[in-house]
Amino acid sequence: MDINFGGVVRSVKAFLPHLIATGQPARIATVSSALGLIGSAHHAPYCASKFALRGFTESLRAELAGTNVAVTAVYPGGVRTPISRSAWLAPDVDRNAIVTRFEDHIARTDADEAARRILKGVERGSARVLIGADARRTELAARIAGPHFGEFLRLISRPKL
Repeated sequence: MDINFGGVVRSVKAFLPHLIATGQPARIATVSSALGLIGSAHHAPYCASKFALRGFTESLRAELAGTNVAVTAVYPGGVRTPISRSAWLAPDVDRNAIVTRFEDHIARTDADEAARRILKGVERGSARVLIGADARRTELAARIAGPHFGEFLRLISRPKL
């Protein structure tokens, strides 16, 4: 919570007065996660921090409507970076299994492509930028299925026969 949520809040608090004072078009982008759109088993603390960031960002966007500052929330899905290799895990979790699953099945978006999509969305002043097909599927499942998103996500993610 301190890093994923508190760090963003403190950064915005430090820079926002300066952004507003310039009177020039300015942008704030927060980086959440596809897991900031849905709850996920075994990720409760992470999801909670990203849900908090989502609420903060949406509230900040509403508060700054009509000002020179646009606010964008970025929701990356699996991006090919070494993040899973340095993640904090519970002592009983098999790190190799987590890394293999992430790198082989989840991290399908190239980091450079993710960066291009983020910059394009922020430049346009988009409210949300979803990175990767998995993030788009996650948002769709959350919107359509509500609390039953897990079952819905499994249905739309099945391999084609």
